[in-house]
Amino acid sequence: MKHVSILIPKGHISVVNVAGTHQILTWANEFSKQSGHQKLFKIDLVGVSKTPSANAGLFPVVPEKLISDITKTDLIILPAIHSDFEESLKENSDLIPWLIHHYKDGAALVSLCISSFFLASTGLLDGKPCSTHWASANQFRELFPNVVLTDEKIVTEADGIYTSGGAYAFTNLIIYLIEKYAGRETAIMAAKGFMIDIDRSSQSPFMIFAGQKTHKDDKVLQAQNYIEEHFKDKIAVNDLSEKVALSRRTFERRFKQATSNSVVEYHQRVKVEAAKKELEKGRKTINEVMYEVGYSDPKAFRDVFRKFTDMTPLDYLNKYSASVFV
Repeated sequence: MKHVSILIPKGHISVVNVAGTHQILTWANEFSKQSGHQKLFKIDLVGVSKTPSANAGLFPVVPEKLISDITKTDLIILPAIHSDFEESLKENSDLIPWLIHHYKDGAALVSLCISSFFLASTGLLDGKPCSTHWASANQFRELFPNVVLTDEKIVTEADGIYTSGGAYAFTNLIIYLIEKYAGRETAIMAAKGFMIDIDRSSQSPFMIFAGQKTHKDDKVLQAQNYIEEHFKDKIAVNDLSEKVALSRRTFERRFKQATSNSVVEYHQRVKVEAAKKELEKGRKTINEVMYEVGYSDPKAFRDVFRKFTDMTPLDYLNKYSASVFV
């Protein structure tokens, strides 16, 4: 039987992460017992103190045990912390050495959604792949440049450290862990019971591209604004570099450094985001949308669209157009 420590940090944590994880793992225990086997998981809610989590005053969660009570554990699960990052680090500082100690002692570490920020603060994610909520990806890259952020992924695994994408993507990671520790059959049954798409691997279809503009490079911001205002047109990198009075080489380097995208990729992402919004309305054909965002070749449009959404325009239309909700 594996001992699971679901951490209850101080501050505003995701009750959904805690309750959902506990519920799915408990269900797996019941399924195992009904199948004639022993319980799979011994689950404890573990905190720095017995003080209930804040959660904006709603649904407080009280830890059952303190971190000092846990001498050995197999799996440590960290829910999303929605408090100010620096503040949450300060008030949960005792968790950092505790996580490092138990990882070195053989425990697997699991971050759900934006708890990847806290886990990255241990240094244990340096050089390893990691996912987080797509909306927090730019901030994460700025704070933890040594971590290999793969924000399009739903689940990452490396050397006993697991991370999930944003929000309810945590359910896919819990199912993944059940498969690892209890087998495919139990994982499939849990996925069916909780109606979780077991093999979902990408959060790209859910991403909303709003431009990476938290940087301080005015020249790059000028170029970004130009691209967004003229995204339907052909934009040559040479012309754009001249507009911001930089050499092409310097411009491309600074643009990539500031936005994590090449100039061409940024232009493509703006086009795709505009196409997504039109497809969601469900009022135009795919070809009409294609022409409206500046493409004339259906294959080129389909390839670029798929590159950033992991879906074809037709699949996206069928999934998100207004008509599917009627």
